[in-house]
Amino acid sequence: MTRKEAFIKICSFCAYQERSQQEVRDKLYSYGLYQDEVENLICDLIEENFINEERFAKIYAGSKFRTKKWGRIKITQHLKQKGISDYCIRSGMKEIEDDDYDQTLEEILVKKYPSVTGAKDFLRKQKLARFAIGRGFEPELVWGKIKEVIK
Repeated sequence: MTRKEAFIKICSFCAYQERSQQEVRDKLYSYGLYQDEVENLICDLIEENFINEERFAKIYAGSKFRTKKWGRIKITQHLKQKGISDYCIRSGMKEIEDDDYDQTLEEILVKKYPSVTGAKDFLRKQKLARFAIGRGFEPELVWGKIKEVIK
């Protein structure tokens, strides 16, 4: 594949949805391009504003929080796996409002509690906390919310 063909193809790949540099890099390597060509194409894509890591982090964090109800810890871990810088991750986390975050955690706990089984109330609360922590919410926040909401 020539450089021009690869550029046209990768532009449509980036235009379809927001992509991280690493996703684009992997896709370009799958086209059979060499490292120099890949890095030059990525520079061109950044100049043309097809790739913007800060924009990607904001969209990723906001959408994972709203659609999948993930917590900040899980979102941060996934962004790190995608090779996003700490600055961009912090910028993306600003998309999650504290009030919405608390309300979402409360909704998750209230909705899940009836389906959690256990002989003792403490065991039910422990299972509920593990569920919320697994979703990426901070343990201190989870336990505080459980004490506040579940009686």
